[in-house]
Amino acid sequence: MRRNKRAAIWAALLCFLLCGCTGNATSSERYAVTLVAKSTETEFWLSVFAGAEAAATEYNMELTIIGPETEEDYETQNQMIAEAVEGGAEAIVFSAIDYENNAAAIDTAAREGVKIVAIDSSVASNLVSTYIGTNNYAAGQMAAQAALDRVEGQLKVGLVNYDISSANGQEREHGAVDTFAASGRAEVVAVVNTLAEAEHAREDTISLLKDNPEINVLLAFNEPTSVGAAYAVEDLGRSESVFLVGFDSNVITVDGLQEGSVDALVVQNPYAMGYLGVESAYKLLAGQNDGMERTVDTSTQIVDRSNLFTMDSQKALFAFEQRPD
Repeated sequence: MRRNKRAAIWAALLCFLLCGCTGNATSSERYAVTLVAKSTETEFWLSVFAGAEAAATEYNMELTIIGPETEEDYETQNQMIAEAVEGGAEAIVFSAIDYENNAAAIDTAAREGVKIVAIDSSVASNLVSTYIGTNNYAAGQMAAQAALDRVEGQLKVGLVNYDISSANGQEREHGAVDTFAASGRAEVVAVVNTLAEAEHAREDTISLLKDNPEINVLLAFNEPTSVGAAYAVEDLGRSESVFLVGFDSNVITVDGLQEGSVDALVVQNPYAMGYLGVESAYKLLAGQNDGMERTVDTSTQIVDRSNLFTMDSQKALFAFEQRPD
């Protein structure tokens, strides 16, 4: 799904009007960057796109944003990478659906001279210049610790994850499992890998809870699975007996946080991922990458009912988003 970007064009036109007709930022000199996302639908990705658009405007770059219909379709991502290279992209900002199966397409693009910036979810390529996003293992630890700090006694844990080939989801799960194991009072009873779609996650979480009624803690590792898990807890009337830790900010999970079906959220900074991803692409293309870090950890925080209405939590939950036309 392709979205036309106007903000950078307006910025260039404004520069033209203010500076005269022969300014430095002519269309032929603007760098072309393509952001290949995991999807174009969720609140998380809309916030990524807003950050990317802001950076493209600031650095006068030609930005194209594309992504598949679902977060499992790595084949379409690979096709989009090839089409971006063919279409003249000088840099690709990329979030991998499949850590292994997206690697060849990224390697091919890099060997064609395209600069590669990974955001959110990494890819098995040594040709990525920098990764910008959450420390996903640490975020998984944070999610587990949120439950350990707030639930007394023995924890019987269910994990609701998405595509098993997605690096960030697996890293979050590993961080959570290690933290629970180290605590000495938590047991991971069951793990389900579902589609990154709320309805599928709801159905699979309902099955998980019915098959394992002893579960008193649930962790869900991205926005759609968190929405689905919240629906499942509410549908089964388990809000009082199941402590749910979700990921990311969505109107449904924020409502659930207030009403009881969600107990804590690990909130990332998708706006920063988009902004810094495009900014890094500019620096790579402009030769300003001296000292560029291989990994940039964007901020992550826990929001629960005790801090929901603080300024920091509100800023994290309701980051600026620009919706499609």
